[in-house]
Amino acid sequence: MSTRLVTRRVLTGVAMLVTVSVIVFAATQALPGDIARTILGQGATPEQLARLRAELGLDAPVWQQYLHWVSGLLSGNLGTSLASGTPVAELLRVRVVNSATVVLVALAITLPLGLLLGLLAARRAGSALDVGISGVVQVILSLPEFVVGILLVVLFGGGLFRLLPPTSPLDPRHLAWTQPRLLVLPIATMVLIALPHLTEATKTLLREELASDYVRWARLSGLGDARLLTRYALPNTWGPVAQVAGVTVNYLLGGVVAVETVFAFPGIGSELVSAVGSRDIVVVQVIAMGIATVLLATFLLADIVGLLSNPRLRRST
Repeated sequence: MSTRLVTRRVLTGVAMLVTVSVIVFAATQALPGDIARTILGQGATPEQLARLRAELGLDAPVWQQYLHWVSGLLSGNLGTSLASGTPVAELLRVRVVNSATVVLVALAITLPLGLLLGLLAARRAGSALDVGISGVVQVILSLPEFVVGILLVVLFGGGLFRLLPPTSPLDPRHLAWTQPRLLVLPIATMVLIALPHLTEATKTLLREELASDYVRWARLSGLGDARLLTRYALPNTWGPVAQVAGVTVNYLLGGVVAVETVFAFPGIGSELVSAVGSRDIVVVQVIAMGIATVLLATFLLADIVGLLSNPRLRRST
């Protein structure tokens, strides 16, 4: 049963990835403007434009362009940037590491902290601690990512305290961890983006388990709160919590573009904004597919973990 479910989930993920590739390709093709004219300039002659379109394969049918693009991705050939003439793999190598550094460090902070805050709020429902955590969570949830970043800049990067640099003016060719002070505000913003969602979801899941009948009977049997949590409530929430953790990665990756733009951080998010502005569709396609692949893989892994760790969910599915 579990093998069949996992296989079905994997096949669904592959189908979704193919669908996303079609959407990404169609969306980039629909961007306004002429790529050939953008590269050659307004003074290009019709013959020059036609020659460049042929070199780029833009004169081929759309379905042939799509198959050529997909086959290149599958073979590891990411193409060449239309704006700079640099191979996309070389252009993004350091930027991918920089963005991954921010996301992974933020995730390493967010997961334990969110689980801890959700656990504390669930154990002390209605207390001042619960109200305080819920109030802060709701305030942060109401703020867009770029607003959170701007507020941190105002507080710590040049407004009140001047403790940290307000931007991250790194050379795109250098790895971000060589200057850790420049990572503090982007990582803090990412943590604040994702932490409320994980905290609120963990609190809700644990509170539902603690209010269930079998936990009430266990409490009446004389078991303490700590034993109720470790023996009954927590084991039954690992599956849903794993799925929530997958959603947390979604929030972190979704906030990359806004955060990197606010802090001028040289990662894939800022490069995506730059590529869209210059209509460098090759770079846009690679970044969009990379982010989509990571998101789908994360959701798929979290879904499989949730299925395998929750017998009731397996049976109902």
